Amino acid sequence: MKFYRRAVMACILPLVFLTGCVSIPKSIQGNSPVPQQDFVRVMSAPALYIGQESRFGGKVIHVTNRDNLTRVELLVQPLDEDARPILGSSSLGRLYADIPSFVDPAELTNQYVTVLGFIQRVEPGKIDQQRYSFLVINVTGYQRWHLTQQVMSPPMPIDPWVGYGPRYGRRGFIDPWWGYSMPGPMPVQTFLSE
Repeated sequence: MKFYRRAVMACILPLVFLTGCVSIPKSIQGNSPVPQQDFVRVMSAPALYIGQESRFGGKVIHVTNRDNLTRVELLVQPLDEDARPILGSSSLGRLYADIPSFVDPAELTNQYVTVLGFIQRVEPGKIDQQRYSFLVINVTGYQRWHLTQQVMSPPMPIDPWVGYGPRYGRRGFIDPWWGYSMPGPMPVQTFLSE
């Protein structure tokens, strides 16, 4: 019985720690249990959602500073379970995120962000020469994401001598990876991180 409990704990504890690693940053958690994240639904009937807490993310297109206000034009993309914009996903539309403080445009332009705030209204604007209706959000918190790349190495054999046999190298030691060859260029994974 003792062994059984230890085995179960050995399996459950790593899962508990792994689930604790996946979380939404505090700056964009919000006060409501589930902030509104369905941009398409909001834009189909924006008057129904005015005043609701929402969380949207995507790529910053343009930043404008006014007196004690920074307006961020955001190309909205779907969010993953950690509230990060999903890279490579199609645009859902655009919105204006009004941050009630000064933010240097150099810090946000062409960056990925997630904003948390309250839906205020729809405001007419333009994308180049095309008229467009922008959703306006008063931001209470935002998270800037960093574009990160990581080389994904292929898994190494568990036992290097299985199927290969040991081989002595030039200096007399055993070369454990004899017979193992890389399958080609290693893939690079791009993702967003804090």
